[in-house]
Amino acid sequence: MSDGDYDYLIKFLALGDSGVGKTSLLYQYTDGKFNSKFITTVGIDFREKRVVYRANGPDGISGRGQRIHLQLWDTAGQERFRSLTTAFFRDAMGFLLLFDLTNEQSFLNVRNWLSQLQTHAYCENPDIVLCGNKSDLEDQRTVKEEEAKELAEKYGIPYFETSAANGANVSKAVETLLDLIMKRMERNLGKDKYQQNFIRASALH
Repeated sequence: MSDGDYDYLIKFLALGDSGVGKTSLLYQYTDGKFNSKFITTVGIDFREKRVVYRANGPDGISGRGQRIHLQLWDTAGQERFRSLTTAFFRDAMGFLLLFDLTNEQSFLNVRNWLSQLQTHAYCENPDIVLCGNKSDLEDQRTVKEEEAKELAEKYGIPYFETSAANGANVSKAVETLLDLIMKRMERNLGKDKYQQNFIRASALH
C-alpha cells in the first residue's frame, strides 16, 4: 500500500504507569522486535502500521478487506506529563491500557486510568483493551490472572496477558481493539459525534 492508499486512519493510545512496557509493546507490534533497554517516553510518541481488516459476516464469510492505517500513540506514564497525555484522549478511537504483572501498584492504578478515560475520552464508554504485560516474567508475577480478569469483567473490557519481550498476545490485543472499533463504527454510521473521530481516507485526497 502506498502512502495514501487506505480506507481508514485509526488512532489508538497506549496508557498506563511509567515502566509497564507501553513503548516496548508497540514496538513489538509494529516491528516484531524487543529492546530490553528502558527508555522513558517524554510526552508523546507514535508508531504506525498498515493492516487489512476483514469483518466476519453472519454466515462466517469475511467481507472485503478494509485497508487500515493504524497510528499507535505512545504516552508518558509519569504524572508530570498527565495534562499533555489527556489532551490526546479525545483524538484517540481506542485505548490499550497496560499494567505490569510484576508490579502490583501498576495494577491498582488501572482504576485511576479508567476513570481518567471516562472523563477525557470522546465518550463515557470508549473501547479499551486491558493488557497485563510482562507475562514472560512468570517467576516475578505479583498480580494473579483471576484478579485481572475480574477487574476487566467488572468494566466490560477484554483482557490479555501480553509480553513485549516474546510477542505473546500482542497482535491479538491490538486486533481485538481494532475489531471493537470497526464494529462500533458500523453501528454508529451516520451518528455525527462518533464519525467525527474517523477520517475517511478519500476525504484526504
